[in-house]
Formats: sequence, structure tokens, C-alpha cells
Amino acid sequence: QVQLVESGGGLVQAGGSLRLSCAASGRTFYTYAMGWFRQAPGKEREFVASISRNSANTYYVDSVKGRFTISRDNAKNTVSLQMNSLKPEDTAAYYCAASSLLGTPAVRSLFHSWGQGTQVTVSS
Repeated sequence: QVQLVESGGGLVQAGGSLRLSCAASGRTFYTYAMGWFRQAPGKEREFVASISRNSANTYYVDSVKGRFTISRDNAKNTVSLQMNSLKPEDTAAYYCAASSLLGTPAVRSLFHSWGQGTQVTVSS
């Protein structure tokens, strides 16, 4: 297991930007595919983006394509989510997660380690 801690959430106006970061513990970060999920009040946790072990591949949910960018730095054990052109419907708690699978998993059950979440609120 890996310990994950998110940061960077906050309140932003529609059209603005935020950058979320997730710091991972341990020496095996490079062996995990990483993902970001979000959960709005009263809704299921949904997939947002994932990145493969070596950053060669990324995958996004359609609603964030062209606005969000996932990246990672294996030397620093971090994964980030740059969010631009934010919309009120992006409001949610955002979670980073680790998966031992290859590629870019996008299903919640395929991730075994989760952070505690960071809140993003986008005002209209």
C-alpha cells in the first residue's frame, strides 16, 4: 500500500484554474498507475483522469478533456491535476488513487490506495 495526501483545493470562480497535487509515500511510486476521481454531494465517486507508470499514456473522462491535464513526477513521488476553465459542475471532493495495473485504469475498483480528498468549489 501507498499513502496518498492531496492538496491544492479551494474556492474559485467559473473560468478560473486550480492545480491539485498528490504526494505519495514510499519508494515504489513509479510502479503505480495514478488516477484522480471526484465525488459531488449525493453522487457516486466518478473517474476524472489517469496516467500510466511512465507518463506515456493519459486518459480522461469526456467532460474534462481539453480542460484538465494530469501529470506526474516519479522523482518527487507526486501526481498533479491542472484544472483550467473550471465550471460549477466541477465542484466536488477530488481524490487521488493508486493502481498496480499497467496502462491507464479508469474504474474505481481497480485502485487500491486512496487519499483523503481535497475540496474544489467553483462559483458561478
